[in-house]
Amino acid sequence: MPSWDPSLYLKFGEERTQACRDLVARITLDSPRRIVDLGCGPGNSAEVLLKRWPDAIVTGVDSSEAMLAAARERLPNVRWQKTDITSWVADEPVELVFSNAALHWPSDHEHLIPRLFDQVAPGGALAWQVPSNFDAPAHVCMRDLAASPGWRSYFTEPVREWNFHPLPFYYDLLAPSAIRIDLWTTEYLHVMDGPSGIIEWYKGTGLRPFLDRLESSADQERFLDELLIEIERLYPRQPDGRVLCPFSRQFAIAYRK
Repeated sequence: MPSWDPSLYLKFGEERTQACRDLVARITLDSPRRIVDLGCGPGNSAEVLLKRWPDAIVTGVDSSEAMLAAARERLPNVRWQKTDITSWVADEPVELVFSNAALHWPSDHEHLIPRLFDQVAPGGALAWQVPSNFDAPAHVCMRDLAASPGWRSYFTEPVREWNFHPLPFYYDLLAPSAIRIDLWTTEYLHVMDGPSGIIEWYKGTGLRPFLDRLESSADQERFLDELLIEIERLYPRQPDGRVLCPFSRQFAIAYRK
């Protein structure tokens, strides 16, 4: 299980929250009474949900105590629950089961997604978004570096990688119980001050499983230094010195019959 650092995650809080806003804006529920935010992180997604539905009872669920501590500080009146997504079960059916950038960590979506949809009340919705850029240059660099002669002894077992499927896979899973399904992808172009900004972005998420395999801070820094050399090559600077980081995300909303 990767460790999580709320301050690293929120270093790009605006960019990470934009996809959450885009997802919430597409949900066509008038006034859901109960909302569960799975993989709630430091509370930024719950904040967006409450802005859209201020009268809803929102429960944030996360497996990281560090993230939950930040969430409690951010929104002290929200109920926060330390539970893994794979074991969470609703006390009673809820109008909206929501997840912002979390469902790519658990595996076995074939069973997980229908089980989560089973927690939704009739007329309610299951909505989520996940990164879908597993083959982006930065991710390829991480995997190639971990497999290189200088590092492969640290990565004798596969790291915990992202899990997602093509959108038709989710349509087929949910269609038997859904009255309507919305599916789409969006590619965001995040503007970074330089190549090191891409490293900082991934240190808050995708790099965590790799860095957690390295016990010493010296090894972690050496890994990042070598990764930065490749990032500088693959993500050229624009004329103003900044770097564009394409980041694709996958969105789904299923409304229960």
